[in-house]
Amino acid sequence: MSGTIDLLRHGETGQRSYRGQIDDALTESGWRQLRAAVEGREWDMIVSSTLQRCAAFARALSTARGWPLRLDARLAEYHFGRWQGVPIERIAEEEGDALGRFWADPVAHPPPDAETFAAFHHRLGAALDEVAAEAGDRRVLVVTHGGAIRLLRCRVEKRSYGDMAGIEVPHASLHRVHWPIPVTA
Repeated sequence: MSGTIDLLRHGETGQRSYRGQIDDALTESGWRQLRAAVEGREWDMIVSSTLQRCAAFARALSTARGWPLRLDARLAEYHFGRWQGVPIERIAEEEGDALGRFWADPVAHPPPDAETFAAFHHRLGAALDEVAAEAGDRRVLVVTHGGAIRLLRCRVEKRSYGDMAGIEVPHASLHRVHWPIPVTA
């Protein structure tokens, strides 16, 4: 048995780098993108990353629509270690080989001092397990990040995590997943 969960990536922040767990605010364009993405859609509850680029919109949507909201820090973006906040062009120039290896196989070649891929996988999986168990047959919107959506899609679609870099996840894009509802004893 699985629950249907819609994953929504946050809108634009105006930053061009691996932002990871840097707590950026949305730009006005990012707010517009998100409002357009949810227009005419209905959910029964919202769960959001605690980072403000997700949580601020989730709070506003929850208030406007009267849907319950739960914030979950486990839905935060991957921590990119020393690459966090560094423009990708600079990483490519200074550490191009390492960046290429990361894109090809993020599990085996994480950024320097980054969160382990196992930890990222575990915390996101635990968060979605809880969402699915809590939601049952209710429609759920999860507001989260590009890397998180890529990992979750790879897991659900049974794809190699090396495919993550090839999965398009534009700002304010929706991605429906069918997450297995954990069996409780």
